[in-house]
This record gives sequence, structure tokens and C-alpha cells, in this order.
Amino acid sequence: MNLQRTLRRSISCAGIGLHSGKKVNLSLRPAAVDTGIRFRRSDLGGPELPAKVDHVGGNRLSTGLMRDTAQGSAVRVDTVEHLLAALVSLGIDNVIIELNSPEVPIMDGSAAPFIYLIQEAGVKDLPRSRTYMKILRPLSLSRGDKRIALYPSDHFKVTYSIAFDHPLLRHQARTLRVTEESFVEEIAPARTFGFLKEVEMMRQHGLALGGSLENAIVIGDTGVLNNALRFDDEFVRHKILDVIGDMALVGHPIVGHLVAHRGGHALHTEFAAHVLGQPDAWTLVESPVDQIVDAAVALSAKAPARAN
Repeated sequence: MNLQRTLRRSISCAGIGLHSGKKVNLSLRPAAVDTGIRFRRSDLGGPELPAKVDHVGGNRLSTGLMRDTAQGSAVRVDTVEHLLAALVSLGIDNVIIELNSPEVPIMDGSAAPFIYLIQEAGVKDLPRSRTYMKILRPLSLSRGDKRIALYPSDHFKVTYSIAFDHPLLRHQARTLRVTEESFVEEIAPARTFGFLKEVEMMRQHGLALGGSLENAIVIGDTGVLNNALRFDDEFVRHKILDVIGDMALVGHPIVGHLVAHRGGHALHTEFAAHVLGQPDAWTLVESPVDQIVDAAVALSAKAPARAN
């Protein structure tokens, strides 16, 4: 049995909002079974915002969540994807994320600091089974030259490819079976990135005010302005990180092969909503082992009888 998990104790950190440029205090707090992942805005008196795709309220340069309160005001939290990727990849089903600002701190631009927080807090099993979303048939979505799809698989795997009009990024691709270990070692350290020529334009629109070489890879005309990359293909690894965090908004760990080409937050979150809108394409099960057995039984039932 795969049990739901939460944190063993509360833990906190502080950082800067990538787009707001403001200091943010963040606390991760244990939560009871079936709470899910929820953001709590302590600066607004404690309204909560579930990490679900029907609350997506912004997805151009990062993923944001928003909902209206009973008092008619809007509660929002931006740049949630890196923290969500860390939580779901380490198997945290239930947690309260408390913030005193409308943006998750960017830290070093990767998910590695959040991995550290979770590991320092410790993980605790809860007395209820986790449910997984098992993909039964292919699902896909295209927007121009951007594509994303999910295919049946016995585990969660991601294939991502990117292509930009830049010598460093004309093509990168990577396939990874996502486990706790592979995420921590191969994906979590990969940092967000942007082009120097776009920074001034973003700042004119009130974005990237907290961005620096300390929390993002900045790409100039001929190379990166940072001292060094953490991986030769750090860019596509970060895209894998992003899509794991965005797809966490379906509310269940996915068992399937996710394939994306030139995706971004808008396509990721639109696809998450598309998947939830096709309930015949997936089923909820309690164990990855059960999923493999069920798939084998289904294939045997469909196979034609063989003559002796």
C-alpha cells in the first residue's frame, strides 16, 4: 500500500519574488489526509488556495493561482511551479504552504532549495492510501508548433524537447523516468533561464524585478552571462522541472509518459485541464503495482484466443 504523506514538522525560509522583487517568507506546514497541497496567504488573514488547475490565474512567464473570496476580493499566488515539482516528486500529498506575499520565492531559480527544505522537515506517512492517475489512452494538445501529450506507461516518464533561435538552444531533448532519486539528482538543480534582450522589456511591464544572475541563467547573444551551467542541457532539464510542477495541478501523481515539444506554462496548464476533462482516458488507482497488473489483465482479455 502506498500511503499519503506529509511533512514531519514545519520549516521556513525567506527569499525574493522573481517578478515582484519583494522579500517573501515561506513556511511549509504538515497537513492531514486528503488536504492536498494548499497555499495560505498569511498577509491577508489566512485565506487558502488549493493547488488545482481550475484555479490557474496566470501562466505567461510562470504559473499563478487565483480564486475569489466570499468577501469579493481575489487571492492569488504566483510562480508556484518549482515548489510544486519538488513536493510531488518527493511524494508529499498534503501540505500547507504559508506565504506573506503573492509570490513563491525564486530562491536560486531551481527546485533544489525546496528539496532541501522538505528533506530537513522530514516526511511522515498518513493512514490513508494515495491515489494515482493512470493514463489509459493517449491524450494530446497542439498550439501551433507547440505540442504536448500523455501516453499509457507503467511509470511516470517525461520526454521534453526545446528549440529556440539561439546557438545554444537550437535543439535540446531529454527523456527521464521520474523518481524521487532521479528528480533530486538530475532535474531539481536545473535553473530557470531567460534571454538578456527580453529582460528590459519584462521589467517595463513590471516583471522579473527580482531576477539576477543569482537566481536565473541569463543568455546573451553568444553565451550565458553566468559563470557556468550546472548541466550541459540545463535548459531542457528545467523545462522538465516546469512541466512536472504544472502537471501537479491535476491533483494526483501521474502514471504515464508525458511528451512535450516547445511547451510553456500556458500549454502545460491548458493540457492539465484537458486531461481532467477526459475522464475516460484515465483511472484512479491506489498502487503502481496494481496498475501494472491491471494493464496486463486488460491486454490478456483483449488478446485473441490461440488455437492449440
